[in-house]
Amino acid sequence: MHLITFSDSKGRRIGVLDRAAGKLTDLSVAAPDLPQEMQAFIRLGTSGLAAAKAAAASGKATLNLDQVKLEAPIPRPAKNIMCVGKNYHEHAKEFHNSGFDASAGANAVPELPIIFTKAPTSVIAQGEAIDSSLDHTNSVDYEGELTVVIGTGGRGIKKADAFKHVYGYTIINDVTARTMQHAHKQWFLGKSLDTFCPMGPTIVTADEVKDVTKLHLVTKVNGETRQDALVSDLIFDIPTLIETLSATMTLEPGDLIATGTCAGVGIGFKPPKFMKKGDVVAVTIEPIGTLENPVA
Repeated sequence: MHLITFSDSKGRRIGVLDRAAGKLTDLSVAAPDLPQEMQAFIRLGTSGLAAAKAAAASGKATLNLDQVKLEAPIPRPAKNIMCVGKNYHEHAKEFHNSGFDASAGANAVPELPIIFTKAPTSVIAQGEAIDSSLDHTNSVDYEGELTVVIGTGGRGIKKADAFKHVYGYTIINDVTARTMQHAHKQWFLGKSLDTFCPMGPTIVTADEVKDVTKLHLVTKVNGETRQDALVSDLIFDIPTLIETLSATMTLEPGDLIATGTCAGVGIGFKPPKFMKKGDVVAVTIEPIGTLENPVA
């Protein structure tokens, strides 16, 4: 299923999207006993998914997608979004050689996963504007990333069991103020500016993705392809990331893990191709969809 958060004059709620038909099932009407907030819905696990699937199959309470506004699937995460730095081989090399990597050691490719976070206040939806004016250094960059949504929580999760804890997948554009990232010698501030975490457009449930390593990520800026890679190119795969994170903290339903970006970011060009007002950046990973945002 494709799960969405949407809003209209009646407020914000969740639904099941039929992408082919351009229609959605309003779960507040078709299944009124279900929570109408995505994180609470995720906590229901398989019982919630079964109820939503039945509601969508009933054909009741359908709306046209163009009648509503798509919100970020999780508009305000309960915790910081967990992110992984330098997790594609070619991107690790381009970042290492860019002059912007203040954390760089002797090796371009990290020996262990590099974990940082983005503030929940940075999240925006499909179609909403990235506010480049908030970065006084004029070094706004894009990073398209496959993002894991945790379902069943836990601590000490082993790699062999990791996918049992994956609820689904969405897309995050890990927008970054590069000069700020470099100046502060860490990544949190340069990646947590308001509007610097576009998310969406949907959460695709894990059962829809038979082999996550075959998913294909493409990022375009003003129609020009900048990033193009398979998830199989990750240095540290999803089970490794879940094992690493859960070794130190309890993962909870609705937690988000942005798995890293691939080569082709703006700082990888000489000179760098930073985003500017009027640009449009679009990140596509099927079957999730396309996350497109203008730059203001």
